[in-house]
Amino acid sequence: MKPDGGVSMTFWKAMLPIGYLAIALIYTLRFLGGDPHIPILSAAVVGALVAVLSGYKWVDIQEGIVATIKMSMGAILILMIIGMVIGTWILAGIVPTMIYYGLQLIAPGIFLVATALICAIVSVATGSSWTTAGTVGIALIGVGEGFGIRLPMVAGAIISGAYFGDKMSPLSDTTNLAPAMAGAKLFDHIRHMVFTTGPSLLIALVLYAILGLRYRQSNLDLEGIRLILDGIESHFTVSVWLLLPPLLVIVMVIRRIPAIPGLIGGTVLGGLFAAVFQGSGLTEIVRAAHYGFVSNSGLESVDSLLTRGGLDSMMWTVSLILCAMCLAGVLESTGMLNAIAGRIVRLARNNGTLVTTTILTSIGTNLVAGDQYLSIVVPGRIFKKIYDDRGLKPKNLSRVLEDGGTLSSPLIPWNTCGAFMYTTLGVYPFAYLPFAFMNLINPLVSIFYGFTGITMEKFSDAELRARQAEHKETTDRSTDTRV
Repeated sequence: MKPDGGVSMTFWKAMLPIGYLAIALIYTLRFLGGDPHIPILSAAVVGALVAVLSGYKWVDIQEGIVATIKMSMGAILILMIIGMVIGTWILAGIVPTMIYYGLQLIAPGIFLVATALICAIVSVATGSSWTTAGTVGIALIGVGEGFGIRLPMVAGAIISGAYFGDKMSPLSDTTNLAPAMAGAKLFDHIRHMVFTTGPSLLIALVLYAILGLRYRQSNLDLEGIRLILDGIESHFTVSVWLLLPPLLVIVMVIRRIPAIPGLIGGTVLGGLFAAVFQGSGLTEIVRAAHYGFVSNSGLESVDSLLTRGGLDSMMWTVSLILCAMCLAGVLESTGMLNAIAGRIVRLARNNGTLVTTTILTSIGTNLVAGDQYLSIVVPGRIFKKIYDDRGLKPKNLSRVLEDGGTLSSPLIPWNTCGAFMYTTLGVYPFAYLPFAFMNLINPLVSIFYGFTGITMEKFSDAELRARQAEHKETTDRSTDTRV
């Protein structure tokens, strides 16, 4: 979109709302003890004001905001439904059963490693980091708390495993979006990601194993765990049959049933199992789905584990996503993101700096726009021609887009992914960030490959000639059509 009159968007104009956002966030979060909603929304106002003074019409900016919010509506619906899933699954005894067996089957010393691996397997199978966190993730948080392991460590292991699968699964939306933006083939993209994602996960597992050494059996509070087990047994019917709903949800997603119907099915199953196994009435089921489950066992350790979930519990996150999308809509529709990214592109003098600037642009888009998809789409549009001009195959760009965009999204509190993980796991993103080893290491591995040239595949001379001929043919057809 371009303004009908006035001055076109420049880098320094685009930086005004960004600079304001940084100052407003720091002041509000650090000194006022507030939430990020108002700083983000007010930054959108500043951006819109700059755009209007530059010649953009408000009606066009508003259309951009609405279009961006529309992009996030699928995520918002999933978020709300997962709140209902959590509430009904706790009422049904599904989550308590998972915690109960987890405390008995997983040794504390290997818990962080097991957590990352379990979440990686589930996420590869489902293609969804959100579904993984909202099902096995909340149970693993409970198990970790029972073991006395610091929750930021547990959440970091969950995030690492969940985003390994989100990145590598052919069922994942970002795994399909990145090659689409770069012009690569899906399975070429996935195979190429193995070179950065595989070593990153292995290093992360080693670090989790080292962290787990401090939680060996000799240091375990057995009395505290026994109190949790007794508290669960006294207030819930525990049965292996209660593991069936999460397995069915995973199977539904694997079989390509869309996420929203699949999760609604999970909510219905939660209600049915609550009635059958726990004797819950319709009123209790509806209240758990809407307001969440409130545990009144009298044991603080059990009540803190199980008082959560419900549609209402997700409203803080929904409002944060809407505020972030307002800002993203202003920045995207007025060309501010492109103006900023265009300045960054100038730094890409060789393949190493090209990869680095691509990753930084993806992370910056996540920081500013607050949306995982934009962090792939915007850099993908900007850098595609540069990678082509340097003879780099499209799968290089698609891999780097995921290394930067997909993996940084859950580490930012006002990003849709970070907000979701905070609401679901109950751990603030800045708290688990130091322990999300997979997400921190992967971009560094990608940058290392960029500077060393490892796995940075280029077109052969024959392939370049074929691409040039194909491009010329496409251009000729387009010209003939216009004539």
